Amino acid sequence: MTLDLSILEWIQRVFSSPIMNTVMVSVTKLGDNGFIWIVMVLLFLTTRKTRILAVGLALVLLVELGLVEGFIKLIVQRPRPFTEVDIHLLIPAPNSTSFPSGHTASSFAAAGYLLFLKRKEAPLALFLAVIIAFSRLYLFVHYPTDVLGGGVLGLLLGYLGSLLYTRILYPKLISVKWFSETV
Repeated sequence: MTLDLSILEWIQRVFSSPIMNTVMVSVTKLGDNGFIWIVMVLLFLTTRKTRILAVGLALVLLVELGLVEGFIKLIVQRPRPFTEVDIHLLIPAPNSTSFPSGHTASSFAAAGYLLFLKRKEAPLALFLAVIIAFSRLYLFVHYPTDVLGGGVLGLLLGYLGSLLYTRILYPKLISVKWFSETV
C-alpha cells in the first residue's frame, strides 16, 4: 500500500462519521465547477471599487481550469484512489483523472490571488480552500499528492494573477469609465 492510500485510510478511520459525511459533501460542492469562486467574482463585479479585482480573479480561474483540466490531467492520467480500494463513495465518481485536484487548484488560486493582494477576504478564502482540499481527501476522490500539487499550482497561479493585477490590469483599466473608482 502506498503512503498516499495509507493517509486516505487514516483520514477515514479518524474523521469518518455521519455528520462529517454531510459536512464534507456540502463543502466539496462549494468547489464544484469553481462555484464559490465564481460567486466571489460576481460579488466583486457589483462595486466599482472591486471590478478590476474581479476581472483578475476570473482570469486566474480560467487559466487554472485550462491548465488543470485541459493539459495536466490529460498528460498525467493518474487514476483516482477509489479505483484502487473498494469504498462506497458519498458523491458521484468524478469523470476526470486524479492529478492535480482541480477543486484544490481553483480554491488556492483564488485564495492565493487575494492573499498576495493583501485583501481582507483572503483569510476566509484560505479557510475555504483548506476545507475544500480536505474534503477531496475525506471523500476518497484524490490522493494527498493530488491535493498538494493542486495547492502549489493554485498558489503559483494566484501569485501570477496578483502580478497581472498590480502591473497590468489595475494601471490599464483604472482609466476605463466602467472600472473607474470614481462615480
